[in-house]
Amino acid sequence: MAKTGEFALIDRIRTLFGDIPSGGIEGIGDDCAVIPSGGGRSTVITTDLLAEGVHFLRRALSPEELGRKSLAVNLSDVAAMGAAPVGSLLSLALPADCRGEWAERFMAGYHELSARYGVPLIGGDTTSSEGGITINVVALGSAPDACIKRRSGARPGDVIAVTGPLGESAAGLRDVLAGRFDTPQARIHHNPTPCVYEGEWLGSRSEVHAMIDLSDGLASDLPHILELSGVGATIHLERIPAPCTLEDALAGGEDYKLLFTARPEDWRQLCGAYRERFGTEPAAVGEITRKEGDAGPCIAWCSEGRPVEGSWQGFSHF
Repeated sequence: MAKTGEFALIDRIRTLFGDIPSGGIEGIGDDCAVIPSGGGRSTVITTDLLAEGVHFLRRALSPEELGRKSLAVNLSDVAAMGAAPVGSLLSLALPADCRGEWAERFMAGYHELSARYGVPLIGGDTTSSEGGITINVVALGSAPDACIKRRSGARPGDVIAVTGPLGESAAGLRDVLAGRFDTPQARIHHNPTPCVYEGEWLGSRSEVHAMIDLSDGLASDLPHILELSGVGATIHLERIPAPCTLEDALAGGEDYKLLFTARPEDWRQLCGAYRERFGTEPAAVGEITRKEGDAGPCIAWCSEGRPVEGSWQGFSHF
């Protein structure tokens, strides 16, 4: 599975800056950078960019929805590290027709989600735009060092699990592109719920080895874990919680659920504790396997125990 486009560019950037000492900071590779803060704790930091016409259509969602979503996608990255969010920074480039009521409504939505999770806005920047809206958010989190989950932690035999249904956001995007802005799936697409509490809880569990948020689709995000952990995977297609289509669930993206791996001998106990805490259970969709040879990340797709040929690809910007 050769890297192309967006991920190839990220690899080139990582190589270019590899000659600069990190000073103990864990940089490119996980959902967040990890900065040791002393006392057995670390700060995690992430950033995401949303550009009009690429990540959203202004006519398709309210300013409040866009404000909430701008923060939600960053809180999802913090959750994927097993950390609790502690603050955000927001930068906005706005065209002239968005600098009054639109901006106030956007900030009301951003404030609503910030208040829901107790995340203060601690800084940012504003500027004008001659084109569309551009939004950049930086989110910070904090966690005990022992609770931070990395993509490199998966082990052969681990259960692969997801924290909720996949594919509804992709179905919603199709509705949006077809001009149907008020369908249930379109509302899910515009109003993602980051797994803030679930991520922090999973971070505290020693049974959990690796974690990532599902922003680009399972077929695209799982290989990040496989590559950094040096393992393979088997995915059982019939076990994937897919309310819409399997294609949406595997390749659609923007679900913002968590995918994690956990010790198989502790799986039932973990599920029971998760159900007691959150009222639902994660879905076990596969297993981590040993990597064979020098090939890149390899996923064996199965249905009812039989191999399935699949060429699913998640979202990539390039």
